[in-house]
Amino acid sequence: MKSTHRQAARAKRHLVTTYGLLDTLFARPDAPMPEEKRRHQLTRMYGGLHSLETAPAPTPDDWRVVSDAVNLMETLVMDMQICEDASGLLSDAVAALALAGARHLETGAAIRLNAQDIHIVRAVLADYSAMLEILSERTMTECHRRTERRVAEIHAGKSRPHDVQVVAV
Repeated sequence: MKSTHRQAARAKRHLVTTYGLLDTLFARPDAPMPEEKRRHQLTRMYGGLHSLETAPAPTPDDWRVVSDAVNLMETLVMDMQICEDASGLLSDAVAALALAGARHLETGAAIRLNAQDIHIVRAVLADYSAMLEILSERTMTECHRRTERRVAEIHAGKSRPHDVQVVAV
């Protein structure tokens, strides 16, 4: 019989992340991410939101990239406490995206946000965009690592009171 400690360690090793520890250590602590990395993130994020707003059939990937950006902002605010949610819209954006994903899973309808939710999510994404331009590359790579770790913990059943899980979108 195998040790549960070894099984847990093995499972943890299989987590594939966007940035590793070395990426964070070698990232610049005094300058934002390079322009091309920021542009790539923002293009995907706003492209996903545009699809959720206007595309005839938004894809789960559109929903996922928008949710990822909101999750990254949530990490900056709640876990790293680098910035604050002055507007109070972050939890509303999380709830709006969770509701859209859950509605898609239950009914099979297109993944959509209502008009109010679009404004809420757009405001949170604007805040994330501003943070991406200001915060150092090292801070943002650490934010990615923490967010991916938190999402993996949620999928493993270790959620915190404010966490929301939508399965298989």
